[in-house]
Amino acid sequence: MGLLDHKTAVVTGANSGIGLATAERFIAEGAERVFITGRRQRELDSAAAHLGSRAVAVPGDVGRPEDLDRLYHEVGTAGAGLDVIVANAGSTRVARLGEITDDDLDALLATNIKGVVYTVQKALPLLNDGASIILIGSTTADRGRVGLSIYAASKAAVRSLARTWANELADRGIRVNVVVAGSTVTPGSDNLAAQADPDTSIDDFRAARITTIPLARFADPVEIANAAVFLASDLSSFTTGSTVTADGGFNQV
Repeated sequence: MGLLDHKTAVVTGANSGIGLATAERFIAEGAERVFITGRRQRELDSAAAHLGSRAVAVPGDVGRPEDLDRLYHEVGTAGAGLDVIVANAGSTRVARLGEITDDDLDALLATNIKGVVYTVQKALPLLNDGASIILIGSTTADRGRVGLSIYAASKAAVRSLARTWANELADRGIRVNVVVAGSTVTPGSDNLAAQADPDTSIDDFRAARITTIPLARFADPVEIANAAVFLASDLSSFTTGSTVTADGGFNQV
């Protein structure tokens, strides 16, 4: 028996990193069908091939409501409703105050806030009572990291959304929680490193970050995915409006 036997899930931004690891863990725990999304068709196809027959790839950008409509049309056609949503898709931009552009704001807010809102809102007619909604947050929301003010604000908004939605959906037994992810070995983390200091190698960037993490390493994506499995399953049946933090102690000690 798996923790997610017979469940149907959606994982956005699942072509790599935390999203892909989460989809893989859900399938390993018995999920009947996992719908995955991503903007890059080639990577999404590769992820679907890796995950096997229980994965359904639907290309799209969560910042585009029409793409989410296509996703949920596919979910609805499957006929089993929806038991788990993982709103994982996110975007990072490095821009200090005085350098922030409309493009920076539009890109970050479209994916990290608008994308999260519509990923959940458009799923409401399909959500089965007792479903679990998981939003992926970031330790950056609680830190004053230079150049990441808009990204941090968007992830702080994610935490706030979870609290309110947990209240609004409680009458259906639907739980809403956040996984706060710390530094993780992902393409997104590498992209952030490249933006923050183009003259510093990825290895040097990680080495500097590790000095601030009590467990002295970056997370493997599966370690974040394990937190999502907990929140998706009945193990967390009395947990809503809350956070599970997987950050190696970065924001804790």
